[in-house]
Amino acid sequence: MANKDIKMMGRVVDLRSDTVTKPNEVMRAAMAAADVDDDVLGTDPTAFKLESELAKIMGKEAALFVPSGTMANLISVMVHCEVRGSEVILGDNSHIHVYENGGISTIGGVHPKTVRNNPDGTIDLEKIEKAIRGTNNELHYPTTKLICLENTHGNCGGKCISKEYTDKVGELAKKHGIKLHIDGARIFNASIVCLSKGLGAPVGSVIVGSKPFITKAKKLRKTLGGGMRQVGVLCAAAYVGLRDIVPKLIDDHKRAKLLADGLKEMEHFCLDSNSIESNMIFFDIKEPSKLSPARLCEVLEDHGVLAMQASSTSMRLVLHYQIADADIQYVLTSIKQAVEQIITEGTKNGKMFQKSVASYATN
Repeated sequence: MANKDIKMMGRVVDLRSDTVTKPNEVMRAAMAAADVDDDVLGTDPTAFKLESELAKIMGKEAALFVPSGTMANLISVMVHCEVRGSEVILGDNSHIHVYENGGISTIGGVHPKTVRNNPDGTIDLEKIEKAIRGTNNELHYPTTKLICLENTHGNCGGKCISKEYTDKVGELAKKHGIKLHIDGARIFNASIVCLSKGLGAPVGSVIVGSKPFITKAKKLRKTLGGGMRQVGVLCAAAYVGLRDIVPKLIDDHKRAKLLADGLKEMEHFCLDSNSIESNMIFFDIKEPSKLSPARLCEVLEDHGVLAMQASSTSMRLVLHYQIADADIQYVLTSIKQAVEQIITEGTKNGKMFQKSVASYATN
């Protein structure tokens, strides 16, 4: 939908993604008043403040602000896989593999070895270990240098990966002398931390790690064109999100659960509301031939509800801090009305088709 079309609407409830959040007035004021300098030279005080705070929160030595989560993942993989042709093990449904334009291969020269994701976002430990190759100097295989996990896992319904599971993968990685990277785009809802999703900042992600790792990452950021000068203007908004929005993310999760409970009661949909672990809802449409996700999204737009088709048979809704309690009931009512409209249209069209066939037969 075009931006001008959205502006022409009355009430809008945007559930396409948590990336649609806009900086609030406190963020905008912080951006205007930000103390800035040249971050490429390492002297922007607001960037340093944000990076230091996130390193502390995540229990790491250092951090680095970058323009996007995709760049954060690419940089991290390239730092871990310094030798071109190295291999990374990652889930077949992971964001890095599915949605990042093959950057680790085309730019990083890193070979992806995919392993099937379980519905909860994990990968079986035995399958990870079986996928490790080249560590004994085998002639024909690339050498595994890295394992990537995603937390929370977007394509698996926003599932949270447990610390216990992550620790087990970490132990497995150490056993074979390889590294572990966590794509934590929504990790506060559950490494890299994305600031422009649930936190509401306009731009940016932060990579966290050891000081030597971040030193290498900073050089790659420059190589990839991600070094920005007075970036404190952006970091100021992110810091507000870190301070003010993170404590409220639990409310997004509660609203997601309420919305899922309401959808569960509708006969045309199938979902397990008990499986909702964060701010994302995926649900299946029982008879997509009668009620297609594309058509449902189209009709919902007329109600000012913006949603996203996940597949030819399923839908995705994502909650964020700019969705209020009152919006949940409005969305449920709008979905009911949209479904009724589509089903009624289908019935009328079916009857018209039958009449035309009968008329043709009599003639």
